[in-house]
Order: sequence, then C-alpha cells, then structure tokens
Amino acid sequence: MRWTAAGLVALIALGGAGWVLTAPDGQLAAVAEGPPGDPGNGALVFAAAGCASCHVAPDTEAGEAPVLAGGRAFVSGFGTFYAPNISPSPQGVGDWSDEQIVQAVMRGVSPTGAHYYPALPYTAYALADPQDMRDMVAHLRTLPPSPEENRPNEVGFPFSIRRTLGAWKLMNMPDGWAVPGDLSEAETRGRYLVEALGHCGACHTPRGPLGGLDRDRWLVGAPNPSGDGRIPDITPSGLDWSENEIAYYLETGFTPEFDTAGGEMAVVVRELAKLPAADRAAIAAYLKAVPPAE
Repeated sequence: MRWTAAGLVALIALGGAGWVLTAPDGQLAAVAEGPPGDPGNGALVFAAAGCASCHVAPDTEAGEAPVLAGGRAFVSGFGTFYAPNISPSPQGVGDWSDEQIVQAVMRGVSPTGAHYYPALPYTAYALADPQDMRDMVAHLRTLPPSPEENRPNEVGFPFSIRRTLGAWKLMNMPDGWAVPGDLSEAETRGRYLVEALGHCGACHTPRGPLGGLDRDRWLVGAPNPSGDGRIPDITPSGLDWSENEIAYYLETGFTPEFDTAGGEMAVVVRELAKLPAADRAAIAAYLKAVPPAE
C-alpha cells in the first residue's frame, strides 16, 4: 500500500512537472521587444523566409503584393495541415499585435496561448534576429487583406492534443546552429539565410519518427513529402557546383547542366532572386562550408 501511494504521488508530481514544462507561456521569450519594424528590410526578410510560397492561395500567382489568403494543403504522416490566412485582415493577423505575430513565428505560440504545429517552421525562425522579424511584420501590414476564413487542420488523435507539442518543442527546438564554428563573414551570412530565414533544412534534412529534423544529417537530402522522388543532398558530397554556379542558380533557376528549377524549388528561386546578389553568394559560400554527408 505504501509503495502504491508513493508511486501515485511520484506519478502526479511527474505529470505536474510535465504540464508546467510543456506550457506555451513557459516557452516564450521577449523576442518582440525593440524598435518599430522597417518595412523596407522586412520585404527582403519576407522574401528570404519564403512566406508567400506557403501562404498565397493554391493556383494563385504571388505577385509583387501577394494576397496571403492561405488554404494550401500540406500532407504529412501526422495529418493534413492547411496554411492559414496571414494577411492584415480580421480573418488573418490584422487584429494581432506585432508581439503576437513575432511570438507565433519564432516560438510557435498563438495569441490564445496554444502551440502551433511545426508545419510552421518556427524551429528555424527561432534562430532569426528578432529585429528582422519585426521588420517582416511591418512589411506584412502593407500587403492586401483577404477575407478568407482559415480551414481547420485534419489531425487525428493523439496528434490533435496540442499540449503534447510542448514536449515536442523541448526535444526539437534548436539550441544553436547546425553548422557551428568560425566561418567567414559571407559564410556566416549564408548560414543565417539558410538555417534561420530560408529554413532550407525543412526540406533537405531527414526527419526522425516524430517529425523533428535529424540535425546530425544536415542538408543530406530527404524523401519528398509528396512521395514523388527525393529532395537532393546539397552538402558538398551531393552538390559539386561551384559557388558562382550555385549563386546563378538561386537567381535564375538555371543549373550548370542547362536544366531549370522545377516544383517547389522554382518558387524558392523566385523569392531568392529578390535578394541582393551578395546574399545569394553568401548562401553559396555557406553550402560549400557545410560538412559533407557521410
């Protein structure tokens, strides 16, 4: 009887500790405090982060002033997730404060205090400069509003219990760069663009059984979520292009083999072409500095 009582107390204590550790409020940080955002720089951050790639409605051209109505479906082994309306409208994020938007993007926590699913790549955006995120929000507020209502995700039990995402975050939020160490100025800038804003690892890095990135196999390629082929290895062991060839591809979509970017990568190139040439060169320099895949 004593052992049963002691075990029950321990179980309650463990459950209580888990409840506290997985609470969204306990995983927030003061990332939104700072000067007002600069929409000019925010437009570049928006392009580097590929926001329009996911949040423009399906079968719609993004354009210079994209309408971020959402609705695009992302099918996974955990369910189907639908990109939300993030336009500056009441149906989108128009009624949110700047801080609420930054917390959502960098910490994956909603204004109501719920965890977001990592279909939103906050594990990458967590590494971003908070001022860049404030700038992005300032740009977001200049875009056209959309009255489109959000479509609910189709997620079954137990993944429908959002509180469990608190434990997922504890296991998968990054505690540093995937490629640490001393890098050149260009490589450091490229690391920021690839690992934080561009979230390239979301597609090019394999995932574990719970969907977290296998950061020990950074950018070595991964199965295509659509089931069609494989997303390539872009470490030096899988990509033998020169830095100039990589930078040119990121600007134009043309490969050294006279092929062109297709599918999702064509959309990525469209956004990266909006960045300064120095940023595309920095991405190329960083990719050459990534340790080759084993």
